[in-house]
Amino acid sequence: MKRSAILTAAMVVAALLGGCGKNVETVSFSADVQPVLERRCGACHEPGQPGYEASGLQLNSYAAVMEGTRYGPVVLPGDPLSSTLIMLVEGRADPSLKMPHGDARPPTSDEVAILREWVEQGALNN
Repeated sequence: MKRSAILTAAMVVAALLGGCGKNVETVSFSADVQPVLERRCGACHEPGQPGYEASGLQLNSYAAVMEGTRYGPVVLPGDPLSSTLIMLVEGRADPSLKMPHGDARPPTSDEVAILREWVEQGALNN
């Protein structure tokens, strides 16, 4: 096979494979993540409420989310598997710790995916 034919074939394969990857948009903390946290978690994680009193975790700002609980961080940027926030909303923690507690509506699968993708993308303040 001629060298130009090999190069052409390689370029075609590269172009085809390049189109196979998922097109992931950047998840925005302010536009995507904060509304989920407010809707699903905020009522319990503010001063005077059970979630805050038990853990010290507030979810009303980027700084508060990244500060985590009195026991440590809940978000490890780039690592959704080890991030406590993601473990809790995905139900991978002890069932007694699953969030949210009680009758509160849990995040939808789409909302969990938003949180997970945000952490995976580095948990940016954007």
